[in-house]
Amino acid sequence: MNKATYTRDVPRDRFDALELLLGEVRKGPVKIMIVGGTDTGKTTLLTFLLNEFMAEGLRVAVVDSDVGQKSILPPATISMGIPEGPVSSLSDIEGLLHYFIGTTSPRQYAGEMAVGASRLANIASKTADVTLIDTTGFVAGIGLEMKRLKVELARPDFLILLEGENELEILARSVEHFTRVIRLSVSEKVRKYSREERRDVRREKWREYFESSSLLEVDLRAITPTGTAMFQGRELREEEKSLLSEVFDWIVFAGWKSDKYVVVKADAGDFRLPRRHNLHAIDFEKLSNLLVGFINADGFCEGLGILKWLRFSEMKAEVLTPLSEDALENVVELRFGRIRVLENGEEIGLLRREEL
Repeated sequence: MNKATYTRDVPRDRFDALELLLGEVRKGPVKIMIVGGTDTGKTTLLTFLLNEFMAEGLRVAVVDSDVGQKSILPPATISMGIPEGPVSSLSDIEGLLHYFIGTTSPRQYAGEMAVGASRLANIASKTADVTLIDTTGFVAGIGLEMKRLKVELARPDFLILLEGENELEILARSVEHFTRVIRLSVSEKVRKYSREERRDVRREKWREYFESSSLLEVDLRAITPTGTAMFQGRELREEEKSLLSEVFDWIVFAGWKSDKYVVVKADAGDFRLPRRHNLHAIDFEKLSNLLVGFINADGFCEGLGILKWLRFSEMKAEVLTPLSEDALENVVELRFGRIRVLENGEEIGLLRREEL
């Protein structure tokens, strides 16, 4: 299921921009980032430029950082691919490198979004004549700051803005001293997608990615768990866990002590922690079907998994993943994400960053 497919039936200003960009590409490699709000035609524009550049015999790389409506698999990552020929949609592109974000809602991940897009774009630009960077439609408030950080780190030669009423003026002014800004109108043919339709698109992407998965046992003494407050510091002694269980009416599965107490628990009663405390409590049920990323020594994502069970006493995790056991030889981290999803593609919950 794809939202954008290649077409030359686009507004005239797209061809004007293409002519300008082709003139610059002939001088040397060019990076182009596309920014616009939700349903402004970013991916359609990128698909158009991709195919037009390739028709000129140019080598083109795509960095897909639209984690909310991902085209290049897997979801919840930033991906880079270099197609060998024309494509009808970005979904036809095989990802070569991936940077783990771990959620489809990047509001709390501005740093990771900027770093991931920048790293992949810089790698792509070493071998490609043109690097095209797709972005999310999150452009209000912190979203605009996220875009500014992304532009500042990736340093595209051109920033294409798709806007209706100068809503991206502040972004343009904040970066125009180090990148060239091209403003394009939003096409009248752009289709608006409902929240349900967007969820259906994501469901199909999740299902496609996990359809050939199997359960792997991951040794957390050999592969470091990251992206969570768990496993940091010394393990709690049995008497400490018993005391916490008695005081708070919890079932305590595991716990650690560093600058604060961190416990994994299930509620046996209705106790709620006071507003100020030195205790971070993680609900055990929120770990079930949590997205995790297998990270290699270069900081890139080898693949995704769905956490099915944690055996704290053995430091083992059972993870459903399309990766093979041999692929784990390249993995140094198991990074915890913030979305819970089933292998059939159904999303069952988003977590806030601080919840884990």
